[in-house]
Amino acid sequence: MIVVTGGAGFIGSNLVAGLEEAGCRDIVIVDTMGDDDKWRNIVKHEIRDIVHPNNIFVFLDEYADDIEMIFHLGAISDTTETDTDLVMHNNFSLAREIWRWCAEHKVRMLYASSYATYGDGKSEIGFSDDDSPEMLAKLRPLNPYGWSKHLFDRRVSRIVHGRDVVNENIPPQWVGLKFFNAYGPNEYHKGEHMSVVSKIYPQILAGAAARLFKSSSPQYADGQQMRDFIWVGDCVDVMVWFYKNPKINGLYNLGTGEGRTFEEMAEAMAKAAGKPSKIMYVDMPEALKDRYQYFTQAEMGKLRKAGYDKPFTSLEDGLKLYVEKYLSQSDQYR
Repeated sequence: MIVVTGGAGFIGSNLVAGLEEAGCRDIVIVDTMGDDDKWRNIVKHEIRDIVHPNNIFVFLDEYADDIEMIFHLGAISDTTETDTDLVMHNNFSLAREIWRWCAEHKVRMLYASSYATYGDGKSEIGFSDDDSPEMLAKLRPLNPYGWSKHLFDRRVSRIVHGRDVVNENIPPQWVGLKFFNAYGPNEYHKGEHMSVVSKIYPQILAGAAARLFKSSSPQYADGQQMRDFIWVGDCVDVMVWFYKNPKINGLYNLGTGEGRTFEEMAEAMAKAAGKPSKIMYVDMPEALKDRYQYFTQAEMGKLRKAGYDKPFTSLEDGLKLYVEKYLSQSDQYR
């Protein structure tokens, strides 16, 4: 059995599809459905059980002997969420409990970290996925979400490097993935928290200008802010690769290794949609100005050294695939 927390969400539901394609047939989702169309993300898939997060440990204890691996992707991923207690409970405390459960029951664990842990990327570590306690201590996230993910990374680092005062046990496989800016099908339920890629598609399709934030930094002109955009299919391929390679452990970046400007992204989306490129720059909300990342670019050498050698999808190819296979179809779900 494979358990996917957050399995009805964006990356989680794509992972469920990828695991099915890899031949896995005993998949359990831990998630809430809410009152939107999130359920559509998993309607095509054969699911053994859907478990509410409040009941996760009751379920895990009941089926402990059957569970091979937990992909812990569930989290509050809103970088603008200001209820820090809520963020910490969901993103740190729950992850700690799952880690301890996996270690006790000898179940493999892969969990989602985030590029938000790097803050503005200006520390001496930059965007290096060095998982030593000394290097992680240098990072300064810009929001509660990034801090909650970083706090768990640091906790794991102390445990696996023998620096933890409690001397906790370690799951038989542990992997943390610092996801960069993923885009692709099944993110539609996220509303305002969808990727910029998905937000601008209907604007472009309607013949309007793509709306992007103005820059509030003298270092970056409008539209020259940069992100490491990664096709969600590549994220799935990496996670399935770790599933098939149970002896590989560690904290890894998951991006393409190439930062692209928002202007380039909007132009590529217009081309993929078959529309002329038009861009309008709008003021950035005040609440974002002191927590906005102007540049992200994953260092991918560590994952390559671990043995993952599949090329990553270019932004142009990814957007073309997204539009042709999903966004332009009546059924946009994977």
